[in-house]
Amino acid sequence: MRNLTLLTDFYELTMMQAYHHHQTNTGRTQVAVFDMFYRENPYGSGYAVAAGLAQVIDYIKELSFTDESIAYLRSTGTFGEAFLEYLKNFRFSGDINAVPEGTVVFPGEPLLQVVAPLMEAQLIETAILNIINHQSLIATKAARVCWAARGDSVLEFGLRRAQGPDAGLYGARAAMIGGCTGTSNVLAGQMFDVPVRGTHAHSWIMCFDTELEAFRYYADLYPSACVLLVDTYDTLKSGVPNAIKVFGELRARGVKLTNYGIRLDSGDLAYLSKQARVMLDEAGFTDAFISASNDLDEYLIAELKNQGAKISVWGVGTSLITSKENPAFGGVYKIAALSTDGGAWQHKIKLSEDPVKVTNPGVKKIFRLYDAATGKMKADLIALADEKIDTTQDLTLFDPMTIWKRMTLKSGEFIVRELMRPVFKSGECVYPAYTVTEICQYAATERDTLWEEHRRLIRPHKMPVDLSEKLYNLKQALITKQRG
Repeated sequence: MRNLTLLTDFYELTMMQAYHHHQTNTGRTQVAVFDMFYRENPYGSGYAVAAGLAQVIDYIKELSFTDESIAYLRSTGTFGEAFLEYLKNFRFSGDINAVPEGTVVFPGEPLLQVVAPLMEAQLIETAILNIINHQSLIATKAARVCWAARGDSVLEFGLRRAQGPDAGLYGARAAMIGGCTGTSNVLAGQMFDVPVRGTHAHSWIMCFDTELEAFRYYADLYPSACVLLVDTYDTLKSGVPNAIKVFGELRARGVKLTNYGIRLDSGDLAYLSKQARVMLDEAGFTDAFISASNDLDEYLIAELKNQGAKISVWGVGTSLITSKENPAFGGVYKIAALSTDGGAWQHKIKLSEDPVKVTNPGVKKIFRLYDAATGKMKADLIALADEKIDTTQDLTLFDPMTIWKRMTLKSGEFIVRELMRPVFKSGECVYPAYTVTEICQYAATERDTLWEEHRRLIRPHKMPVDLSEKLYNLKQALITKQRG
């Protein structure tokens, strides 16, 4: 684990010093509640996938100012010795609650909630946003790509196009959470214990006198996992016939062909895959798979599926690992409540001329409501922390923006689940260390609770995310008070 304490914006530290100065002069201590949430689904999607919590946990565990970091801060000329002395023994002592990684989430609801002394809560803002925003973005992209593939295997192939080593490494992790079945990133495979996959490049073929010689040498070395790249010279006249010849030679030698096939990396993938499928089948290799790469994304995969492409393994690189058309997740971190000297919570709200930027005040939790018959999601309800839902009673939900829109769930016809779980209590981690494989399994079940209408790539149906009546009334009262 790395110490990322200085992975923060400079103004977080200047505010910390100001809070420290105020606390020292007044003798008053303040505890704050901050919510990390986002306002709009990326890609025009109907949902997002939360990811990155494990790295947030690592960050908080290692949060401390080394002698070197304090010396650096002193060298800026901005920080006084009293504050720097305070930093020497700094540790996070607050609470963090969060939705588990892999959870399907929606705009406006907290992905992570911090309840901590104000200085501590302020410091960790930037790193939390950096970690959660990046991995949630890539996990969401991967979920869309995998949905477009309709059950086919999707491999993350983007390391060489990622914006640096960390983006490639943790992007691969997030892609697995989003539904990918493997990655080309070997370090990610080692660190997160996930499958690594890959074949060979065109350069392998070009280093031999003939394509057939290159195929034979590769097949001799990897007979049980023989996947041949067939588009170096001529896919249908050379690549596929030579692959068939090599597969036949392996079979003639008694090699049991179980995980073998061809890869297409250029040309009209729909046409080439259909022609290659005919050729492979006629030669008796009906179980050989066809994989494809070449600047794929969810839209192209969906279109190729619609055209009957005979591809069952998709290698997706640049558009996935870089989130090419949507470079940022847009998560924010806003204060929701403040307590001074252990007193009652003072609810805080940020107002804006843009209604979507008006924050939800108070200490909150999220209820997820499911249809009891199908197990599919019906709505999310953001409520205050002391609220409960009685499933023996009908429940009416009101859209917080257009209150004339409402939905009533009949008693006995819906199931309730609370989403956020404790992660840190009084500075101590209380959250299990899940493996990436376990997170992937949970994420898959989460995505299965979405209706297909919410998963479609273009103009998906919007999942209702409503406020409880108590929270709605609190919000309106604060708006009226602030507007005078």
